[in-house]
Amino acid sequence: MKAATIRSKVEIFFKRYTATYARAMADKPGVDKAVSDAFADYFVESGPGGVHGGKNGLVFRFMARRGFSRYRRIGVQSMEISRLEVTPLQDGQHAMAQVTWDSRTVRKADGRLVRIVFDHTYFLTLVGGKPRIFAYVATDEEAILRRHRLI
Repeated sequence: MKAATIRSKVEIFFKRYTATYARAMADKPGVDKAVSDAFADYFVESGPGGVHGGKNGLVFRFMARRGFSRYRRIGVQSMEISRLEVTPLQDGQHAMAQVTWDSRTVRKADGRLVRIVFDHTYFLTLVGGKPRIFAYVATDEEAILRRHRLI
């Protein structure tokens, strides 16, 4: 696959992924399936807490629902991408996406709107033509939420 095609597919993928996040914050049905569809059959997360892998299936869908519910409880209003840099990898079937997320959360303690900007790096497979996340490197979400007094 040509680099320009990979970039285009990954950009479209993240537009849809962002829209899925918006639907999740509005507590719309079917979000867990949409999130599940964005991930490969098996995926890996690496962050300050270590490296963890998981199978994409019913447990993952349940955890996605639970995670979005937690975000709603702490006051997350929106999550948008402010920067997306796509690097096609040499084999023509994989890409790295560096994403800067820009979130808005209403702090429960005082009702103030808190803006949080953070980065994640995603690795995607395009085998079969459809981008799917197979790995990502995350920031320390818990530390960020504590620093902003959201938890």
